[in-house]
Amino acid sequence: MILADFRHRALRHHAEGCFAAEAVFGTTIVNSAGRHVPVRTIAEQHIAEDLGRIPSFADWVRCIRPEPWMGIIGTRLDD
Repeated sequence: MILADFRHRALRHHAEGCFAAEAVFGTTIVNSAGRHVPVRTIAEQHIAEDLGRIPSFADWVRCIRPEPWMGIIGTRLDD
């Protein structure tokens, strides 16, 4: 929805994203067989299948090349 390449994964495909999935969907969901399945397990499996491992958010951020506009602090806008 935001980016059509691999970079979209930086938003949710990390360990912290697994916990965010729990916050959105609850700790478990009921599958078609009536079993309660942990949401974090589903998220972890999905990420591991996509990336081969579960990175941290810091792993993603370390790969961002800083640009000058990213560090502008306290720019005052005129009234």
